[in-house]
Amino acid sequence: MSEGRSGQPRSWFGRLAQAFSDEPKTRDEVLDILRDAVEESVLDQEALTIIEGAIQVAEMQVRDVMIPRSQMTFVNAEQTPKEFLPLIISTAHSRFPVLGENSNEVIGVLLAKDLLPMIIDNGEEEFDIYSKLRKATFIPESKRLNVLLKEFRATRNHMAIVIDEYGGIAGLITIEDVLEQIVGEIEDEHDFDDDEGNIRLFDENAYIVKALTEIEDFNEYFNADFPDDEFDTIGGIVTHRFGHLPRKDEEVSIQGFTFKVLSSDNRRIRLLQVKRKL
Repeated sequence: MSEGRSGQPRSWFGRLAQAFSDEPKTRDEVLDILRDAVEESVLDQEALTIIEGAIQVAEMQVRDVMIPRSQMTFVNAEQTPKEFLPLIISTAHSRFPVLGENSNEVIGVLLAKDLLPMIIDNGEEEFDIYSKLRKATFIPESKRLNVLLKEFRATRNHMAIVIDEYGGIAGLITIEDVLEQIVGEIEDEHDFDDDEGNIRLFDENAYIVKALTEIEDFNEYFNADFPDDEFDTIGGIVTHRFGHLPRKDEEVSIQGFTFKVLSSDNRRIRLLQVKRKL
């Protein structure tokens, strides 16, 4: 430990104060100081991760994390509940952009919680989707995430439609997408702790498998023979077989196994339901 002028060892807090008195000029210099704090057990790693995430968010734009249009789930205003309810149930989202007659125009947002009382009270014949539409928020792809987060908090809005430079629909982004850049992935009801391993039996001949499970571990557990020369994880093999980034509840069969996507984001699969064909 370094010493002060009196010859006494200087505390870590003293060194931290000295570091900041030198006025760090960049964010990297600030982070270096904070990483030293973690090494000295003054700051825990989780707190540092959140700080790093918050700093990163200030440098990121909406286009970096948005869900692209190709992966969005829309409701058409001209559809009947009988036509769009299966989609709402299967995706399990809480908010849905609603398209008007022009398929390139979002006219509002439909909340899933608004549907049940409408259908029970009025029945499908009197169903009027326009009466329950919430105002859609539109933002450019270039908006910074920290600015968007402030707007979400101020307006209590949870979702925004992202538009491109021509005014077309480029994608959407939710407050959860932004928060996950700061605190990491937000678990859903299917997630399980690391100490439970990557594979968990939850029903007869049905397993929940983390997509990042290494192929070697998957093969050992199921006595399978998936090749690992091209991909490292079972999620890589599944995504490759789909040919696109699959959405929740999409299924594919590979070598005697059925893989159903339980959880995914706009970048990768997270959790799979795996069943062996009998």
